[in-house]
Amino acid sequence: MDQRKKTVRRVVASGLTLSLLVPLLAACNDKNEEDPNNRRTLRIGMMYGSSQDESYYRQQYTDLFEYTHKNIDIELVPAIDWTEQQFEEPDKQQNVDQLAKVKEIMTGANPVDVMIVDSTAMLSQLVQENMLKPLDPLIKEDKIDLTDYVPSVIDGIKEVGDNQLYALTPTFVPSALFYNKTLFQKNNIEPPRDGMSWDEVISLAKRFGDGKGGKDATFGFSFNQWGASDGFSDMTQYAAPLGLRVYDEKGEKMLVNTPQWEKVWTTIADLYKKHVVPTQEDMQKVYEAQSKDVVVGGDGGQVYNPYQNQLFFSGKMAMVLGQYYMLNDLETYNKNYEKLKMTKLDWDVVTVPQFINEAPGVGTNITLSALTSINAKAANPDDAWEFVKFMNGEDWAKLKSRSSYEMTARKSFIKPRDGMTYNIDAFTQLKPAPQQSLADAKLLQERPNLNFINQLGSSEFQQVLSGKLSVKEALKEYEEKGNDMLQKIKLNPKGQFDPGIGGDVYGGGGGVVRPLD
Repeated sequence: MDQRKKTVRRVVASGLTLSLLVPLLAACNDKNEEDPNNRRTLRIGMMYGSSQDESYYRQQYTDLFEYTHKNIDIELVPAIDWTEQQFEEPDKQQNVDQLAKVKEIMTGANPVDVMIVDSTAMLSQLVQENMLKPLDPLIKEDKIDLTDYVPSVIDGIKEVGDNQLYALTPTFVPSALFYNKTLFQKNNIEPPRDGMSWDEVISLAKRFGDGKGGKDATFGFSFNQWGASDGFSDMTQYAAPLGLRVYDEKGEKMLVNTPQWEKVWTTIADLYKKHVVPTQEDMQKVYEAQSKDVVVGGDGGQVYNPYQNQLFFSGKMAMVLGQYYMLNDLETYNKNYEKLKMTKLDWDVVTVPQFINEAPGVGTNITLSALTSINAKAANPDDAWEFVKFMNGEDWAKLKSRSSYEMTARKSFIKPRDGMTYNIDAFTQLKPAPQQSLADAKLLQERPNLNFINQLGSSEFQQVLSGKLSVKEALKEYEEKGNDMLQKIKLNPKGQFDPGIGGDVYGGGGGVVRPLD
């Protein structure tokens, strides 16, 4: 279902019409394209799709290409068909082997020519199995200048291809550290800057508030713009660039009782205990207080305020991690704050904090998607390359630069929104943290009860926050209980399972802590 949510978001973001490109790309037609005897079919593989979604995908990826390449007919081939999957039994829906499905459409008698994948993990696996054509020779032959691409995007793709490019992407979804300039000025604190480490940002955050929390407190930092979290998911996001494993590759042994994990748990627990990050109790007090402070319109009715319980917008949060599309909320808020009887927000952004020593140049919550590659077995490799070039060319980038949810990967088209001034470069400096490997994802598909390992971790972390256990004690208990649970899950991978701890499953599973999408 996460993929469906992403699809809906991108539909809203990308409603491009053919008329936008008619004057812009008319010159792209080649005389050879008008030869009626030179008609070809280009088969494009997608991760997900259905007959109902095809019009969206055509609008998103292929209509404009077909318009400028009149002798090429596009055939879309989804690896996973939503229409078929919705009628499967629930277990089969949850345990689809994505790699196997992708291989099906990339091999056989009629393989796809182009494959568009939605994660660097899938790209990495296809590269390892020699299923993709390297793009570097084609880029060199056509003299394509890569210096206009965001370096962190190119580096992120090269990292999964042994320093070679096996795909290009026209857009990405970056993150940045948003901060309230007024709060820093009011408290005479130097604002954050690009390139700061996590330790430096946390030190800044601790200078706000009195450490007691509550409904009137000012907090230093949050891992998301809404503030509320169980803490364990924040720790997951924080640790993502470090690539620390929770359990081994076989799902048989816990790996959490280590100095590295102890440092991570101690850091996040300290933020909550000192109310630098708002606890759930803090947020509940804020909700209760602000729910009484309603705005009444001219007709006597209550005015809807979507920002009422978001601490950054109400001036009670100094810094927050936010993705690129948070700019939409900031733009809307500053145009309507007077109607809501709130205060205009003076803000800016800097790069996401990084682990300078352990993972320099790597950020969290940075997503590369629409990674467009050429099948090594493509029947029509020439047109496949034309399509990859088109999707990643200047004309396409110009249109994509209008998106309010994704950022174009071409530097020459990156600029602040009209009427807004902020540090736009903050979004382009860091490459994404490694995503969950397909091997870990497959293990989780085979043993969905592994999700309970994260539930156990969340339970142990709550014991730390409540003061019932020290971090050392909690990690030792997590290791012991986790090892016992792993053996039970090995025998009962997907059946009814009682972990004996209650609560929800947090963290999304997987042997390695990764960003939460």
